[in-house]
Amino acid sequence: MLDEPVEPRRARGAALVEISREDLELFGVDELESRIERLKEEIARTQSQLDRKKAGRAAADALFRLGKD
Repeated sequence: MLDEPVEPRRARGAALVEISREDLELFGVDELESRIERLKEEIARTQSQLDRKKAGRAAADALFRLGKD
């Protein structure tokens, strides 16, 4: 069996770092507007995940507080 080279796994947040370093001067108006829309969608997706995690944390905190009373 031949071992195929494996690409190293990208670190968390690496994509965000990459796009933040792009030269925006190279983009046209339509491309910039499209980029903004995609970024807004990603912000909404990230906010939704954060809200779910906060709700889970609050539920766990409430559960463990019940056991102390």
